Amino acid sequence: MELRAYQREAQEAILNEWENGVKRTLLVLPTGCGKTIVFSKVIEERVRQGDRVLILAHRGELLSQAQEKLKKSTGLRCVMEKAEKTSLQSWYRVVVGSVQTIMRKKRLHQFNENYFNTIVIDEAHHCISESYQRVLNYFKDANVLGVTATPDRGDMRNLGSYFESLAYEYTLPKAIKQGYLSPIKALTVPLKLDLSQVSVQAGDFKASDIGSALDPYLEAIADEMKKYCLNRKTVVFLPLVKTSQKFKDILCKKGFKAAEVNGDSKDRTEVLEDFRNNKYNVLCNSMLLTEGWDEPSVDCIVVLRPTKVRSLYSQMVGRGTRLHPGKEELLLLDFLWHTERHELCHPASLIASDELVTKKMTEKIEEAGVPVDIEAIEEEATQDALVEREESLAKQLAEMRHRKRKLVDPLQFEMSIQAQDLTGYVPAFGWEMGPASQKQIKALEKFGIFPDEVENAGKAKLLLDRLKMRRDNGLSTPKQIRFLEQKGFKHVGTWEFESARKLIDRIAGNGWRIPRDITPEIYIPN
Repeated sequence: MELRAYQREAQEAILNEWENGVKRTLLVLPTGCGKTIVFSKVIEERVRQGDRVLILAHRGELLSQAQEKLKKSTGLRCVMEKAEKTSLQSWYRVVVGSVQTIMRKKRLHQFNENYFNTIVIDEAHHCISESYQRVLNYFKDANVLGVTATPDRGDMRNLGSYFESLAYEYTLPKAIKQGYLSPIKALTVPLKLDLSQVSVQAGDFKASDIGSALDPYLEAIADEMKKYCLNRKTVVFLPLVKTSQKFKDILCKKGFKAAEVNGDSKDRTEVLEDFRNNKYNVLCNSMLLTEGWDEPSVDCIVVLRPTKVRSLYSQMVGRGTRLHPGKEELLLLDFLWHTERHELCHPASLIASDELVTKKMTEKIEEAGVPVDIEAIEEEATQDALVEREESLAKQLAEMRHRKRKLVDPLQFEMSIQAQDLTGYVPAFGWEMGPASQKQIKALEKFGIFPDEVENAGKAKLLLDRLKMRRDNGLSTPKQIRFLEQKGFKHVGTWEFESARKLIDRIAGNGWRIPRDITPEIYIPN
């Protein structure tokens, strides 16, 4: 099987991390971008080197999917470690294991501690739980790869307590731009649903409370769906089985061909097959289809299970992002959830990591009143956020620009090059949270950055990577930025090195005064 360019890069990055002594690393790929194919190819390479490999997951569908994709993409066969099935005495080098089975002490201790050399965790955002940690701590010398889709900062901080690095990340916007996933159009439905009385449990809204809060609005939601979804293939996510069943009945009365599946559905396979074959055009479920189920023809997602967890939200939306013949885009319906808490996930949460950009995107989608492309809205929101952030930091930057020091403040550099990822950086992994090393401090000083205001090693690494990339691409240096912005020039960080150098030479030749034909505030280099 021929890998796509990003899949090949991901495979190489993971193997390099292990080669360099980083034992626990992460791969982040959006739903629909072939994470199972990537880790299958990684496994193939490790088996070639003589490793025994364990693929660990928490659901039967994920285990079966991994087994099937591994065989299809590499030819490797594997054995199952689940319930009464055991891998002991098997000559296969790859074991697909249910964490609920392997975590049991009696089962776990049947294996030698060094039995597995490599462990792959599918849906790695679950791996912080006690059951996973019991297995991982037992096979403590194994190389570990965690695979997940679009985690938020909270998830990454949690994952960073176990994993040592992020080997590779491929973003949703990049996947859409490069034509591997469907464009997403979001529409905010002007229906205000009151969640102010819903309590929080284990860091997210309590499903039973959401079910009760949602109940009075189901008829109105179905009416809104009639306007946009009658000719679409739609999956609806709801908090409770009884809510899901009730909503299915309401949709059928409104003219939809709706079906419902849950964990106890005896005809689940048949219903999913009928949905695939267009016997139904709406499928309601109570969070059953978030992982391990694919139907590329889905072109509308309705999230009626509000959540604060970005990875969960992206899993729901990911059921509709795959490409399919005749499918032009995915329509994502959002609602005006009234809550005192502001950390609720919206369509903007899928692609914007900056909180201010997310907020402005959500406002713009709401104001539009029609389906809008979330990438186009992100560009507008990013510009708005940049202006607002610059205004709020103007005072701070003015003070920095007039400090009597030779080196440039990191914030001035970040703002000048318009690097939101640097200004909004939050360390995730353990090593990132520690102080910058002496080697990093010396390198920053050499580039012209004042290192005392670089809060941690993770930020230092990001800054150094960006500085090296800018040097290789012939862009302005921190010292050029500092000098010219002190003279009143704007966004010198977006200039080329040669443009900045020539202007500084002109100023120097003019007795360190700005030439009369130049107005710094509006000057743009050729």
